[in-house]
Amino acid sequence: MLACSPPGDNPVALGRQAYAANCTACHNADPTREGTVGPALAGSSLALVRARVLKAEYPPGYTPKRDSHLMPAQPFLASQVDDIAAYLDSFPAK
Repeated sequence: MLACSPPGDNPVALGRQAYAANCTACHNADPTREGTVGPALAGSSLALVRARVLKAEYPPGYTPKRDSHLMPAQPFLASQVDDIAAYLDSFPAK
């Protein structure tokens, strides 16, 4: 049995953990796939993740995949936004 390495300072690994703990209730555990409530998030930019997570808004000029406005702001994730964005950016956008 292989032991899993702790994420340490790896933003993608930290983002994977934060995404799994906070985003998968609405978004698919696989960010390249549509979730039950939220869209696929693979390839999302830092600006989009920051705006959606911290303010429940979209960055200027962005056209949402779904215009549902169901996602609430989650300011408690402020310290993890960069890591979540790094994780999502590690997948090619579909």
